[in-house]
Amino acid sequence: MNIVKVQGRNNKHKVRMYALSTCIWCKRTKQFLKDNDVEYEYVDVDLASREDAEIIRQEIREKGGIMSFPVTIVDDEKIINGYRVEDIKEALEL
Repeated sequence: MNIVKVQGRNNKHKVRMYALSTCIWCKRTKQFLKDNDVEYEYVDVDLASREDAEIIRQEIREKGGIMSFPVTIVDDEKIINGYRVEDIKEALEL
């Protein structure tokens, strides 16, 4: 699985984002994290192998999320579907 790590000074929380490479809301979420200097990882699901995409789907479902991108997971617990800046701010204590 091609996990891209984006460095940031705000690394208090573990943040992983599942995105689509062509999704404007995914791009805006990445930009929001970058603007707030948040360290995070992301995977562009549409560019992943079929096997990796299925593993990702399973992980999202097991955590109670839905397949609506972007999916942001904070500390392996909190799932945020979509471009929800206020929810991301709250989860990351920004």
